[in-house]
Amino acid sequence: MKHHHFLIISFPIQSHINPTLQLAKNLARAGAKVTFATTVRGLRRVQQSLPILTGLSYASFSDGHDEENNPSGSDYTGYMADFRRFGSENLTKILQKFVNEGQSVTCLVYTLLVPWAAAVAREMHVPSAFLAIQCATAFAIYHRFFNSHDGIHAGGIASFSSLEIPGLPMFSSGDLPTFLFSDNPMNAFLVPLMLEHIQEIEKDNESLVFLNTFEELEQEAVKAFDNKLNVIAIGPLVPSAFYNAADSTDKPFGGDMFSKNEDYFQWLDSKPEKSVVYVAFGSLVVMNRAQKVEILHGLLESKRPFLWVIRSGSEEEEEEEMKKMLENELNNGDGIIVPWCSQTEVLSHNSIGCFVTHCGWNSILESLVCGVPLICCPCFSDQTTNAKLVEEVWGTGVRARINEEVVMERGELRKCLDMVMGHGERGKDIRRNAQKWRGLAIEAVRDGGSTYNNLRKVLESSRSNS
Repeated sequence: MKHHHFLIISFPIQSHINPTLQLAKNLARAGAKVTFATTVRGLRRVQQSLPILTGLSYASFSDGHDEENNPSGSDYTGYMADFRRFGSENLTKILQKFVNEGQSVTCLVYTLLVPWAAAVAREMHVPSAFLAIQCATAFAIYHRFFNSHDGIHAGGIASFSSLEIPGLPMFSSGDLPTFLFSDNPMNAFLVPLMLEHIQEIEKDNESLVFLNTFEELEQEAVKAFDNKLNVIAIGPLVPSAFYNAADSTDKPFGGDMFSKNEDYFQWLDSKPEKSVVYVAFGSLVVMNRAQKVEILHGLLESKRPFLWVIRSGSEEEEEEEMKKMLENELNNGDGIIVPWCSQTEVLSHNSIGCFVTHCGWNSILESLVCGVPLICCPCFSDQTTNAKLVEEVWGTGVRARINEEVVMERGELRKCLDMVMGHGERGKDIRRNAQKWRGLAIEAVRDGGSTYNNLRKVLESSRSNS
């Protein structure tokens, strides 16, 4: 019996690299040989922070834009066409190289936006698995929309107003992933890509879907795939130090695309327990000036210390203006702005009392593992679905309301902070629920837990297929 070898292909952005690289680490620690691959430019950006583990190696492939700083620019459709064409050719070469070296891949794992990898795997007679890096509920929604048997997509999305998954609240159009309804040209490539994902999975009855969740968290969504797809919950894909105190070595995800310093930890150490508001909107959201101003004043009026991540490099003049506003308004170091941080390490710090988030799935899982309550400010994609689950299903936070200009006003932020961090019954319930789900997440990944057992099934399956 040959040794099992996973090849994991990731789209080259931070929100995709984090969970895929964590899966690579988890499989390597369990004894598998793992090769993590992304584009030449993507691997170059993360090279300095990649983890070094026995059994884990790295590879890259050209997308035709190896030397460009911003290969997609505003032409996302053009870039995705190049990514597919060059990526397919070069992935085939990588797989053949492993065959020639006697290290054949026993399972090719690919992520969102890379459906063509499944076709390459099929042509090369390699078993494949789709890693759903959004919540299982979002993937269940996509499957309901796009599956070849009774998908809503075939009848036209425009007439669609709600969707129901048994055991969960009704999802209105405003709760669903935004690209399904958006006429934004930046989203034009997403609908056909997601349709292709579902079609590729349905072409092979043996193909797997790895879900970045745990069964206890999304039991109803996982059940929705019974007798339809081979889904396996293997999450939360979060560094193991945050759910296993004995493993202090696995703290960073690795693969950081943004530079950071850690001066903020000394500042956090000086703050009382559960007192700090952490504000971060991920690696993709571009916040307009009006929203930044409202958040700043909402934080100041709340009179709570805060750590706010505002990424560098988007609007430098505006960023400097915000820093000057902060310096003028703040006294005694009540708040700090940083360009990037180690988010899971921040969330696990005992001074953090609340997380104001865009509701990206990585951020949701990290908050659950760390037991931190949420204020949800969803912006696009699956974030609206995640916010629905946080507020109405898991009870670990509240969703902030926005005005006609799609801005969360300062008063709304202040009200949400008072609710989540205050002494009222709603806040107490939210904090209790946050701790409850933290406990269930830890149980899932421990020996004998649902995720622990599922990962072992994956390894055994890969052995039997080799």
